[in-house]
Amino acid sequence: MSFEEEYKQKLTTADEAVKCVRSGDWVDYGWCVGTPEALDKALAKRADELVDVNVRGGILFHVPYIMQVPDAEKHFSYNSWHMSGVERKMLTTTNAYFAPIKYSELPSYYRINNATPSRVVMIQVAPMDKHGYFSFGPSASHLGAVCENAEEIIVEVNKNMPRCLGGHESEIHISKVSAIVEGDNPPLGEMPAGGPASDVDKKVAQLIVDEIPNGACLQLGIGGMPNAVGSLIAESDLKDLSVHTEMYVDAFVDLAMAGKINGSKKNIDRYRQVYAFGAGTKKLYDYLDDNPECMSAPVDYTNDVRVISQIDNFMSINNAIDIDLYGQVNGESAGTRQISGAGGQQDFVQGAYLSNGGKSFICMSSTFTDKKGVVHSRIRPTLAEGSIVTDTRPQTMYVVTEYGKVNLKGLSAWERAEALISIAHPDFRDQLIKDAEKLRMWRTSNKR
Repeated sequence: MSFEEEYKQKLTTADEAVKCVRSGDWVDYGWCVGTPEALDKALAKRADELVDVNVRGGILFHVPYIMQVPDAEKHFSYNSWHMSGVERKMLTTTNAYFAPIKYSELPSYYRINNATPSRVVMIQVAPMDKHGYFSFGPSASHLGAVCENAEEIIVEVNKNMPRCLGGHESEIHISKVSAIVEGDNPPLGEMPAGGPASDVDKKVAQLIVDEIPNGACLQLGIGGMPNAVGSLIAESDLKDLSVHTEMYVDAFVDLAMAGKINGSKKNIDRYRQVYAFGAGTKKLYDYLDDNPECMSAPVDYTNDVRVISQIDNFMSINNAIDIDLYGQVNGESAGTRQISGAGGQQDFVQGAYLSNGGKSFICMSSTFTDKKGVVHSRIRPTLAEGSIVTDTRPQTMYVVTEYGKVNLKGLSAWERAEALISIAHPDFRDQLIKDAEKLRMWRTSNKR
């Protein structure tokens, strides 16, 4: 039987395909732009027939239809591996939950059953190629592992999904697929690159760019500051750069178009831009489509500390919410309010340090203003009660604000306090010194 004939045999409607879902099932919605649309709507229509269906996914662009039905909590729960702004709101308005993970381990959760295997998988994919493969698009991530132990795998074909080339586990063959649905081909969800960089962003970016050598390999986190770093690199004289990252963002496209990226100095995967998933604007999806320079790979490869550390001059650049005087970094919550997730920050922070010539940077503005207009320091004596320690104090290397950069590796407690206070906003330094004294982290010989 040809692949085309098999395709016709497995082709069905979304309403028919979701009939395989049973009460009590775990259902996987894939990841990011791979989240199904037509299948989600069809499953929502079955709400009254189902109870206790647990859906897993991550980085949503809109609230799933299953969570918008009347009395959704009786029928469905949504469980996020990593949160977007949509999921952040869902935690307080719907029957949604966050699963704290180390992202590089996620494929193993499915394979060794630390997590309940999903019986049904529904993923939005690119059209089948001539060899019978459906590309996961820019979301290889953990989807290969998700499909391995599933009883039912339903793919929803979207003509707008880019065909993203990879090394392994970046696609699924028609022989492993239970059913095929052709959706309405909605445009992929977009994650704006953000507005123009602020003066603070530019100051932080310049301090980081000064540390980057020619031939470096870049990992950029999501957010204004990493994007500002990317923009500044695009305007700099740096050359022969490469990419090995968790998330592929628009800044990488700008760097490639500016001729800064060629991968020629990379120790492994030479000439390839490697990533676990991508999210951004249409510009990004168009760039990734059928581009042999870009390598979509599973997250247990991209985020593996052992892989990262093999790459010379690895530069890891990530955001944080706040940091305390011990050097503990919170990159995912405001007290008990979940903002994001650990993602791969721990792995890249450690992997960059282990790289020959590598450096990791945690960047942040020195202050933030709350809803009442009160200004607070992001450098705190201790993290707020309930805040999550994303990077433990031995892991933290460079910390950067608009007032400077410090390297905490190997510093004693009082040296760390002094270093961090030196890059805090001047309005908060005296109070932070008093706080450090109370914590017995300040010596009389320290600078003031």
